[in-house]
Amino acid sequence: GSCGARSGTMRYMSVARERPPVERIVRPFQDFADKQSSGGILLLAATGIALAWANSPWGESYAALWHTKLSVGVGDFSLSKDLTHWINDGLMAVFFLVVGLEIKREVLVGELSSARNAVLPVAAALGGAVVPALIYFAINAGSEGSAGWGIPMATDIAFALGVLALLGERAPVALKVFLTALAIVDDIVAVMVIALFYTSDVSWGALAVGAAFLVALVAANLAGVGRTLVYAVLGIGLWLCFLLSGVHATIAGVLLALTVPAISFINPGAFLDRGRYILDRFERAGEKGENVLSNEERQAALHALNHAAYELEPPLHELEHTLHPWVVFAIMPLFALANAGVPLGGGIADALTSPVALGILAGLVVGKQLGITLFAWLAVRSGISELPGGINWRHVYGAGWLAGIGFTMSLFITDLAFSDSSLVDAAKLGILVASLTAGVVGWTILRAASSPR
Repeated sequence: GSCGARSGTMRYMSVARERPPVERIVRPFQDFADKQSSGGILLLAATGIALAWANSPWGESYAALWHTKLSVGVGDFSLSKDLTHWINDGLMAVFFLVVGLEIKREVLVGELSSARNAVLPVAAALGGAVVPALIYFAINAGSEGSAGWGIPMATDIAFALGVLALLGERAPVALKVFLTALAIVDDIVAVMVIALFYTSDVSWGALAVGAAFLVALVAANLAGVGRTLVYAVLGIGLWLCFLLSGVHATIAGVLLALTVPAISFINPGAFLDRGRYILDRFERAGEKGENVLSNEERQAALHALNHAAYELEPPLHELEHTLHPWVVFAIMPLFALANAGVPLGGGIADALTSPVALGILAGLVVGKQLGITLFAWLAVRSGISELPGGINWRHVYGAGWLAGIGFTMSLFITDLAFSDSSLVDAAKLGILVASLTAGVVGWTILRAASSPR
C-alpha cells in the first residue's frame, strides 16, 4: 500500500514538474484573454482612468503627457509628432490592418461570402450609417459642427460584441454572427468615409511612392510569397507614404490587409501525409521520455513538422491571429486612455446640449437602432433576404441598440473632423454618454428577448 502511495506521489511530482509553477500565475490572465467580453472590459477601464485622470488635480499632467513630442529619424529625415498622433496615426493603423483582415476573411469564407447571407447585415449596416448621419446633419447643418456627420455612423465592434458576450448562453449564436457581420460592413463604410471625406490636402508625390509599395505588395501576393515579414516591411513603407501624403495613414492598414494571401501553400491531404511520416520519424528516433534537446533526429523532425504547419496556415490567418491580442489588449485601451479624457469642469450641461453633442446622441441612440431595424425589415419584407434561424425582430432591434456604441471609431473620426478643442470635447462627451446609453439599453432588450439555453 505504501509502495503504491509512493508511486502515486512520484507520478504526481512528475506531472507537477512538467507543469511549471508560473502556469498557475499565468492561467487566470489566459482565461481572461479568452473571454470575448475582456476587450470591452479593458476599454471601459481605460476610459474610466482617462476621465478620472483628466478631471483630477493632476489633469494638467494628462494633457501634457499626450502632447509630449516624440521624434524618429534616419540621417536627414526626421518625423516628429506628439504621442496622441503616434497612437492615432501609427498604432491605429495596426487596428485598421486587423479590421481589413477580418473584412477579407468575412468576404472570402464568412457571412459576407454568400450574396443572400450578406444582404441582411449589409442592408442593416447601411441603414445604421445613413440614418444617424442624416439626423446629425439635420441638427448641425450650416454650423461649425457640420463636419462631424461621420461620427455617429461608427460602431465599436469590440464593445458591442463584449456587451453581447455578457449575456452568455442567452445570446443566440445567429445573433453574434449577425452583429459581427453588421459591424464588419459598418467598418467598411467608416473606412470609405475616412478616405473620401476626412482627408486633408494630398501630396501626389508621396502617394505615387505609396502606389509603388502597393504594387510590390500585390506582386508578392501573386508570386506566392508566404512570409508575413515581407508584407510587414512593405506595409511600413506604404504606411509612411500615406502618412506623408495627407491621406489618413490608417487607410494603409486596410490596403495592406487586402494584399495578404488567404491561401495555404500546401493542401490538407499533403499535410496529413507529411505529418504522419514526420511523427513516425520522431517516434523511431528515440525513447518515449527522452529529452528532445539531446536528440538531433527528433529536433529535425520537429522543425519539419513546424514548417509543414506553417505552410498549411494561410498568412492572412497567421497575421490576424498574431495581431488580434495586441489590438484588443494594448492598442485599443491605449487609444481610449489617450482620447477619452474629456475635462468636464462645470459645463457638462452646456456641452451636452450643444448641437454637436445632441447630433451625436440622437444619431447613435436613435438613428442607429431606427436605421438598422428599418433597413433590415425592408430587406426581409422585399424578399431579398430572410431572418437567420434562432433570432427574431426583438433580437435585431436589440442589436441595433448595441450598434449605437460608437466609441473607438467615433472618437477616431472626431479627431479627424474637428480642430476646435471645444467641439472635440463636446463630441467626445456625446460619444461617451450615447455609447453608455446604447450599451445598457441594448443589453436589457436582448436579455429580455432571449431565454437561457
